Amino acid sequence: MQFVIVEGVPYKYLAQLQELHAHVFKGAELPLAKLENKKGLLCLFAMKEGEMVGFKLGYIHPDQVFYSWLGGVHEEQRGRGIASELMVRQHEEVQRQGIKKVRTYGRNNRKAMLITNIKHGFEIISTFVDAKGRHKIIFEKSFV
Repeated sequence: MQFVIVEGVPYKYLAQLQELHAHVFKGAELPLAKLENKKGLLCLFAMKEGEMVGFKLGYIHPDQVFYSWLGGVHEEQRGRGIASELMVRQHEEVQRQGIKKVRTYGRNNRKAMLITNIKHGFEIISTFVDAKGRHKIIFEKSFV
């Protein structure tokens, strides 16, 4: 397994990222414009034999907190620690850049990700209902 870090829009990996995103999120699109509008975009990819099997994307919020935005692993590769490894590498890179806090949102129907967040030191700080009526859990992790 190879891990790749890309700062900014990952044009070289865009087709694979969009394909894997659609697989993980049941056909949902990831438009290029969404990626291009994220300040401080950081992309991590897990590659197996040249194929993307996992991804983790994040960017810097205006309050200087790094927002771990999107991530997923191909269903055939789940249960192998890929999501955890992507998270560890993301947090190492964020700390290297001098960022002191990471925030992410979770949903109760994605229990594996909730557990992964807690195992990696995130704390639940709040909840809310988004514009689509979905209940979300806010997680934060400080590096100080």
